[in-house]
Amino acid sequence: MGNIMLSDKLFGRAEMMAVRDGFGDGLFELGRRDKRVVVLTGDVKESTRVERFANAYPDRFIECGVAEQNMMGIAAGLAAAGKIPFVSAYAVFSPGRNWDQLRVSVAYSNLHVIIGGAHTGVSVGPDGATHQALEDLAITRVIPNLTVVVPADYWEAKKATEEAAELKGPVYIRLTREKTPVITRKESPFKIGRAETVRGNGRDAVIAACGPILYEAVMAAEQLSAEGIGVRVINNHTIKPLDREVILTAARECGAVVTAEDHQVAGGMGSAVCELLAQHWPVPVEMVGINDSFGESGTPEELAEKYGLKAKNIVRAVKKVIERKE
Repeated sequence: MGNIMLSDKLFGRAEMMAVRDGFGDGLFELGRRDKRVVVLTGDVKESTRVERFANAYPDRFIECGVAEQNMMGIAAGLAAAGKIPFVSAYAVFSPGRNWDQLRVSVAYSNLHVIIGGAHTGVSVGPDGATHQALEDLAITRVIPNLTVVVPADYWEAKKATEEAAELKGPVYIRLTREKTPVITRKESPFKIGRAETVRGNGRDAVIAACGPILYEAVMAAEQLSAEGIGVRVINNHTIKPLDREVILTAARECGAVVTAEDHQVAGGMGSAVCELLAQHWPVPVEMVGINDSFGESGTPEELAEKYGLKAKNIVRAVKKVIERKE
């Protein structure tokens, strides 16, 4: 499919925007269109970018304070009453601290609550290990009924937010803080549950990435292409439900898979892909992500370098997995 869904500026000076801003702008649009939409936050309305919604629709905004467990319970009640509640907080607190309320009060009853988990991954930077959610995919994808989405950039976050309101049942949307490259376009296709092949039809290996690290995956593929290695890149933004057809087709045609995410390799997107492949089409897999470690304070760039989340790390993983295939 080539690069038809990628930003024209990607290979020059990529535009930089924050994923969380897409969430906030999507909520503002939803608030204008649907009066059932209600937003709750845990004393972080500016940080999670719901302040614009709060200012425009104060009668549909609930400030819960630093009480994330109570906030999830309130959201469950609103959903049961026919509202469409969006819960916004740092992911280490929601779904981290209120995982029990998410599991029992929301998911068990299959209530339509959308959770925006902000400040995920080591890109949170100076906030350090306590505020860097590196385990949120592992604790959400195991909950029945819960859809899990990891937008790659601003546009995908906005689309995921707006589309989540149309779904049934609970939805978790993973959001990052820092400005990151705008990878897709406003008109790029996006549908929750459908992975997109964003680069090439290479048959040497396939990279499945989710979140802003997709940019590094595309840059890695470009470098490998210059070396004569044909790599396909999949934007695997929906962790649950996985797009089984796209992933399995790529695995069959390429025979080697690399996964890339700003999350623990245990229990994250890579684990979900490995489970699928182990059942249906076993091939060599290499996983780029956080390897059983907490984060630390530093600039996002320093931390990405330290924890091996750059294009060069993906390049090495691809070369290694091709060797294993051969």
